[in-house]
Amino acid sequence: MSDAIVVENLKKVYSNGVEAVRGISFSVRYGEIFGFLGPNGAGKSTTIKTIIGLLKLTEGKIVLDGFDVSKDSYKARLAKGYASQETAVDDRLTAYENIYLQGKYFHMKDSEIEKRAKELLTMFGLWERRNDLVESFSGGMMKRLDIAAALIHQPKILFLDEPTLGLDIQTRSAIWEYIKKFKENGMTIFLTTHYLEEADELSDRVAIIDHGKIMALDKPGVLKSQIGGDLITLTFAENNKNTEKFLDALKGKEGIKSVSKMENGVYSIVVEKNGDKMIPELFGIASSMNVQISSVRLKRPTLDDVYMKYTGKTIREAESSREESRKTRMITRRLKR
Repeated sequence: MSDAIVVENLKKVYSNGVEAVRGISFSVRYGEIFGFLGPNGAGKSTTIKTIIGLLKLTEGKIVLDGFDVSKDSYKARLAKGYASQETAVDDRLTAYENIYLQGKYFHMKDSEIEKRAKELLTMFGLWERRNDLVESFSGGMMKRLDIAAALIHQPKILFLDEPTLGLDIQTRSAIWEYIKKFKENGMTIFLTTHYLEEADELSDRVAIIDHGKIMALDKPGVLKSQIGGDLITLTFAENNKNTEKFLDALKGKEGIKSVSKMENGVYSIVVEKNGDKMIPELFGIASSMNVQISSVRLKRPTLDDVYMKYTGKTIREAESSREESRKTRMITRRLKR
């Protein structure tokens, strides 16, 4: 069997009639890091919560490690670990007690928990703090403990929902390294994130969901290549009499898709690929026509461009909205205490 996760025609309709997920299908291979992206309200959170069994599906089929989530929920639950966007650790317990409690949820023996707890807390750099109350931990330490707790029962599939949200760059980089190590050890990872550089760096494949539908799914490099070729922007020295002839000559050159004038005397040239190799050729042609190029810039398509194409907004706009929602939840939680 090559697929760790199989989702077939998944639909989720809430009691108020809102159709959050509209018949999506996809699969995740064993040993793969699968990035799942989408703006607020796109159906991303509903999808992941339905896959892991926190929500009941309306229609469709979900299979984890060969077990149907609806028909064999216990075995499917054993196959997966889950670390939510908001850390689920209890700050009134110690690090070890949090791990121990999670192990008991999976009916593990005390000896098994003790062995795994030492392995995991050591891996995440928390063994020396195992007897400290979690309320004394930093946000990054809490997140590392939360992921460790999700791994106590040695799941084959790990679901990470926004694992580095709100963390500093150093802690984010450390968690990236943990995720890469999990993959090297054969673990399947389902990752949601709003950091597109994170998805690009870690994911073997990426899916973008919007309005409850999968809009795009492929390797990051393939998705970026579908946006268009490399973009070269040029400006020219003043009083270049042959600039227009130079640009006309480029329009017929193999490998150049388009040449257009932008604002403030900037010209854009879209090439099919290898823009870095095309730049020396452009300078050669310009020199032969006595045209002086004063500046040049190369830009390759990014996942942000892909995200913009399929969702109509940049990831920064989505991030701002998501961060505002997160702050509201934190304030509400504090008021309830």
